[in-house]
Amino acid sequence: MAEHGEDVPAYRTIRMTAPDAPVAALADVEAWQAREAYPLMVSAGGPVFGVAQEREEGGWKLHRFFCNDTPQGAREGMSMTFRRLAQEAEQAGREADHEECMRAAVKLDWEKVDEMTVLGTRYRVVRAERFIRTGPDGPEPPRPSDPDPAELGRGNEAPDPSAGFVIDPVTPTGMSEGILKAELLALVRAEGTVPADVRDDSLVAAREHPGGVLLPATFMTAERIGGHWAPFSGADATSPQGAREVLAVHLRVMAPIMRRLDPEERASYAGAADLFEEERGADLEVCGRHWRIVRVERLVRIGPDGPEPPRPSDHDPELPILEHDRILREQGSIPDEDAPIELDDTAKELMVAFQQEEEHRRRRRKRS
Repeated sequence: MAEHGEDVPAYRTIRMTAPDAPVAALADVEAWQAREAYPLMVSAGGPVFGVAQEREEGGWKLHRFFCNDTPQGAREGMSMTFRRLAQEAEQAGREADHEECMRAAVKLDWEKVDEMTVLGTRYRVVRAERFIRTGPDGPEPPRPSDPDPAELGRGNEAPDPSAGFVIDPVTPTGMSEGILKAELLALVRAEGTVPADVRDDSLVAAREHPGGVLLPATFMTAERIGGHWAPFSGADATSPQGAREVLAVHLRVMAPIMRRLDPEERASYAGAADLFEEERGADLEVCGRHWRIVRVERLVRIGPDGPEPPRPSDHDPELPILEHDRILREQGSIPDEDAPIELDDTAKELMVAFQQEEEHRRRRRKRS
């Protein structure tokens, strides 16, 4: 099925087909049911960025860690890719290839570059918008069909479903995903809701990158405060268990210190965190606070030349590492690497708490 007939460019195509596997069919049914229970689509916060490389057979393949909240984080990931390729070329005796890869890596250490061609392959920093479904009950939690393979205490080790994912708009999707993609592509920032440059960039993106692909879902934590839900955790997790464990660590380590909880409250927080991880639920209430693991949809826009790169209005405050170092040296702000690091009382308390958390997690993994 095409979006506007059979003669539109491939990048504007939305192909939908009946799922041919039971798991895919179940996922499509759940996606349709989610439209009824959580009918509204809202922004999940700022975009995320990662690295993709163009494939000879078509489409763009994503690299690991498509989770950077600024383009510079993705550029540094691209630099690491080029250094790895340089090492492989050196080990294989391909000196010219080694030099080409290192030149590209060093260039990224000094300059903000979002696309490079290295060894005949194009690499690009790619942008994805984040959305969540919400309804009368609040934001949508994980679905039963969402992969959640991580064992207790190993949520951060779950495979990243985005690694190796191919951005190709002609790949067929289920009916529900295809409809969702069309709805998200039609969204632009409403006037007055964001700065003017952000809205202008969203209009340009809709015109220059009118196609799109949905990436595998990620998961975040939200807290209900005063009748409204607000994002709670930082970077999205690649699995529901990963998001649970981020929240659990906060409850066992950060909250007791930062909120100065009394012993009874600390015990309540720790017990609730342990049970939450073990039972693998979606909602957690403790001491009058309510959290939920929330499902996050991510959309990469596509144009005639491939996936959308960062926009001019995207938050991009960091400088490339060597350029940042140069400026600090000119300002005389380079710290003495041999000087002892002095921690305040809170930092010392947090350090001890994280050490205790590691031991706690090690014991629980051993028992399980």
